[in-house]
Amino acid sequence: MDYQKILEDIYKEILPFACEGAQADYIPALAQINPDQFGICLKLVSGEEYSHMQADTRFSIQSIAKVFALAMGLALKGESLWDKVGKEPSGTAFNSLVQLEFEKGKPRINAGAIVVADILLSELEDAEGEFLSFVRALSGSDDIGYNMSVALSEREKGYLNAAIGNLLKYHGTINNDIERVLMFYFKMCSVEMSCRELSLAFLAFANHRRKFDYAGISLTASQVKRINAIMQTCGFYDEAGEFAYFVGLPGKSGVGGGIVAIHPLQYV
Repeated sequence: MDYQKILEDIYKEILPFACEGAQADYIPALAQINPDQFGICLKLVSGEEYSHMQADTRFSIQSIAKVFALAMGLALKGESLWDKVGKEPSGTAFNSLVQLEFEKGKPRINAGAIVVADILLSELEDAEGEFLSFVRALSGSDDIGYNMSVALSEREKGYLNAAIGNLLKYHGTINNDIERVLMFYFKMCSVEMSCRELSLAFLAFANHRRKFDYAGISLTASQVKRINAIMQTCGFYDEAGEFAYFVGLPGKSGVGGGIVAIHPLQYV
């Protein structure tokens, strides 16, 4: 199969729709990003790689980072992780306060990622450093880092996430200082990676037959498959059902413009 031609054809097919999108301007730093950037990378489990356009341009991965955080949380806590975080898709807006209140502080989706950030802060001596080490090990890039201007921009305008944090604290779902948890959450979302780096990083989730052990974070084959299941049902927020219907692949999106999708045992 000529994957390179497929990638080039995809670009030509979607090019007429380029003017219809817009940056996530509720995060001021993201509003400044060039909206015409485009890159795509395909990594096969067998080792071949194909890319097109700006596959090496880094961008803020935003909510894609939640998959990495979930992997760390599951490795550290095992099945007990689900005592604090729900597995169900939201069915409402990804950052819904109403649902969180109705379910008495047991979160899904966005709120769940804030709880996972809290868990990592409690379980790890240097959560921020160990999170980066994990992402760097997955991607094979030693210079991946946080974009503090993006993180601070998110914190400045993160009123709803701050409300979620306070609600979680009220219900006793998070243990650490709210501000510390929120800043770690925003920093995780600010991580910058390229399409090529993301493709390699998610290859670990695409091949559950290969040992998953990166920077001291180990998962069983069953746990890797469960993470794929969560991506399938929840990875695209309010559009998860649409994506599952039309594409049918586990994956994750982020408001930084990134989309990752996995064909298990085949490619990312």
